[in-house]
Amino acid sequence: MDLYKQNEEEEKVRLKSTLKFIEVEMAELNKTLARRKEELLTIRTDMWENTAHSSNDFTKLTEMNQYLAIENNQVVSCQNTVKEIDKYQKMLSCPYFGRFDFIEEGTKEKEEVYVGMYNVMDLSSFNILVYDWRAAISSIFYEHELGNASYQAPSKIIAGKVKLKRQYKIYDSELKYFFDCSLKIDDEMLQQVLSGNASPKMRNIVNTIQKEQNSIIRDLENELLIVQGVAGSGKTSIALHRIAYLLYQGMNQNLKAKNMLIISPNKVFGRYISGVLPELGEENVQQMTFDDIVSILLQDRLMTEKSVEQLEALVSYKNQEDLERRQKSINFKGSKIFVQILNRMLQYYERNLISFEDIYFQNQIIITKQLLKARLINDKTGRPLAKRLKAIEENIFKRIHPLRRERLKKIEDLVQNVEGRDLEIKAFSRLLSIKEAKRLLKIIRRFTEIDYVQIYHMLFADKELLFRLAGDLKLPNDIEHIVELTREDIEGNVLRYEDCAPLLYLKLKVEGSDAFSGVKGIKHVVIDEAQDYLPLHYQVFNTLFRDARYTVLGDVHQAVNGDTNLSIYDKISDILSKRTTTHLSLNKGYRSSYEISSFTQRILNLNQDYESIERHEAHPEIIHKHSTQSMDDAVVSKVKDYIKQGYETIAIICKSTVQSKALHNRLKDFIPINLINSTDKEVLSGVMIIPGYLAKGLEFDVVLVYDVSSENYWNERDKNLLYISCTRALHRLVLYYTGNKSSYIPS
Repeated sequence: MDLYKQNEEEEKVRLKSTLKFIEVEMAELNKTLARRKEELLTIRTDMWENTAHSSNDFTKLTEMNQYLAIENNQVVSCQNTVKEIDKYQKMLSCPYFGRFDFIEEGTKEKEEVYVGMYNVMDLSSFNILVYDWRAAISSIFYEHELGNASYQAPSKIIAGKVKLKRQYKIYDSELKYFFDCSLKIDDEMLQQVLSGNASPKMRNIVNTIQKEQNSIIRDLENELLIVQGVAGSGKTSIALHRIAYLLYQGMNQNLKAKNMLIISPNKVFGRYISGVLPELGEENVQQMTFDDIVSILLQDRLMTEKSVEQLEALVSYKNQEDLERRQKSINFKGSKIFVQILNRMLQYYERNLISFEDIYFQNQIIITKQLLKARLINDKTGRPLAKRLKAIEENIFKRIHPLRRERLKKIEDLVQNVEGRDLEIKAFSRLLSIKEAKRLLKIIRRFTEIDYVQIYHMLFADKELLFRLAGDLKLPNDIEHIVELTREDIEGNVLRYEDCAPLLYLKLKVEGSDAFSGVKGIKHVVIDEAQDYLPLHYQVFNTLFRDARYTVLGDVHQAVNGDTNLSIYDKISDILSKRTTTHLSLNKGYRSSYEISSFTQRILNLNQDYESIERHEAHPEIIHKHSTQSMDDAVVSKVKDYIKQGYETIAIICKSTVQSKALHNRLKDFIPINLINSTDKEVLSGVMIIPGYLAKGLEFDVVLVYDVSSENYWNERDKNLLYISCTRALHRLVLYYTGNKSSYIPS
């Protein structure tokens, strides 16, 4: 028997032994769960029979509280047992995916360390059969080659030697193959992993984490981690693995799923990744889009354009001048310059636009408007403006309170002299006093209540004011058009998406972030597709989650809603202003074949540092047709062919939602096809039509890009959109056009 066969037999025995242990543990846990459920039922029966059902029997109420405490403990025990059973159930298919043999310094004994999704320990012997991939010792598997290695244990650094590293493909409880290697990851392994069809969910790639990716995932030192990664470099997978790792480490730092937040680019993407964290051993964390934050904070105060509606508008412009005008408005309202203008506006409003009034009560002056203004301006507490004004209001009423008691006595004396009021003197007097107080409150709130929407409107209602506030700041050439259009939108109770971030910023600066329930307890924020946000968005994030740590991931070449370049990361670092920050780059793409990757890099026409995986497949096809009908027919024929070949996910990517809907209507009777838009519940397998700007972060076995003519893809934004669409393809890429092809398509 050769060495490989011998090792294979030994590994099969080890796998069988591990699976047997897991099955036995599951059987015991199921017995434990059944027993605990019976005990829970008994506790509830006893509680019903032996405790009070009325609040009058205080003795039995005390007994009930004791029962409730016991019941709660039993419920928690049941829940924990269910989690353990679920954990083992997941491990039955693949209990581990790697192994390394480690000899600790100062010893001769070799430890075989198997790495999987969770810890598996034999409590009778305290022997660990499988180590969790996030455990300290498991870092050796990702970070070290054969030879000298070390890892950080809780109390000290443990050094030693790695004698063997082995990777497995285990599926349905069967060992498919294994191989030994010095490095954890290499192209040969990636070819094996990626050569199969992709599932509609993001694939679990714990067993394909690069050394550089692992350093990102396990970074505990930096409060702000910024990653620029090329398309297909695994940014989103890294983010999710990082969340799982931080939560695992968080057991010692009181960090739980409820303390983490993912800000997703859109709901399609959010649903796409929703099943990944449970596969990594953690429950899902909160997810929000910026639209969600807008909806929560503005509470339907204004009708707001959604982010996808802005994107749809941007990709649908046919006129260069109109497009540039909209883009200048977007860039200006998302800029650091506009933040300065908003801050100046708030300061100007506070000093010049609040109409304080002298406050009188019973012809006696309580406080002058000059003193009220001085109190506001001299308040150095750092509280938001609305809270400082509310404190002034409370102070006024505190002064008036003793005078109101005197006034109430006078009213009672007056009412007593009114004929027919003998029996209702006090009630009628209080009513008159309350009416007086309401009139006074109305006067006071003319200057203590502040409306952030009104402040924003003031800024654009008087363009001369905006120009004065801007001072020497550089404004767009067509600022007057931007001002006029914004004023009309606000007066029409409508808000464009680019106005949402400035308005939220004003609201948070004026009122504080207390009103946003989503901010409470958030200790770590993950922002994916970082290039989708402009500086003012990050000002909002910083105001909402000031004390949180951040993981920020993006690709500036996939920006379609703003003029974004690498400088955005310096601006993010400056705005979030953390004590420790690191910028990292991922320049190797793993998603697409070498041929597709080479093609997509030529779309950008950049000399960016990029390395493609050496997985060779068919070259992309560029197909010209003479009419829309013949293009549709060709797409249908190609889709049918790919279905026969066994590809599970086939995406027809259009430029816009309008085009996607129209094409879906034309093709739905000829092939089984789903239309994906921002309201879909999930990303389906099979054949789908999707607009390019919603495809970011997704991947498909086959991508057919529809109508890449020069008329459809004609500006720099379209170039990025074309790049996004083409980089979604794993194995096959086909582009169709009529007329002349876009100049961005490589020859």
